[in-house]
Amino acid sequence: MNLTELLKDKDLKAKAKVETISEWLLTGQLTESDWCLATGATKEADIANCIEAMEFATQKHPEILSKDGFSLVSETLTAKAPRVKWESAKVIGNTARLFPDQLDTALKNLLNNAHHEGTVVRWSAAFALGEIVKLKLPHNKDLIPALQAISAAEEKNSIRKIYQSAFIVVK
Repeated sequence: MNLTELLKDKDLKAKAKVETISEWLLTGQLTESDWCLATGATKEADIANCIEAMEFATQKHPEILSKDGFSLVSETLTAKAPRVKWESAKVIGNTARLFPDQLDTALKNLLNNAHHEGTVVRWSAAFALGEIVKLKLPHNKDLIPALQAISAAEEKNSIRKIYQSAFIVVK
């Protein structure tokens, strides 16, 4: 079975598809270029499944994501589907340390998602932004005050805690 067949298989639930794709990524049975092509699929559920699989894979081995893959997930932060936004943010959070010179697009899109109406989208954006702040890059000069303002306006304590944890690390 290949990736296209897996995504089209109506008998498999999303979780099983994500687990299989993640395993393929981790074992080299699926190349990142094939994964990138799959994220260009037209069905949002398929795109989200592919990005979630990369999120699981990058938790274990962040280095499997290339600069091109990082650029792709930085762009998919602007997708319409909330699940694509939050899975993309988690991939960014897992891998930002590997691409410190490629953060501009990710930062812009994450800051936009930090104001999203969906709690999970905001939580995931906070996770990624917090991981970026912890890198102590020159971006922090402007990023920390922006995140302090976002944190102060955030209604959910769980999301505020993510920002506060990052601020503690950089002090």
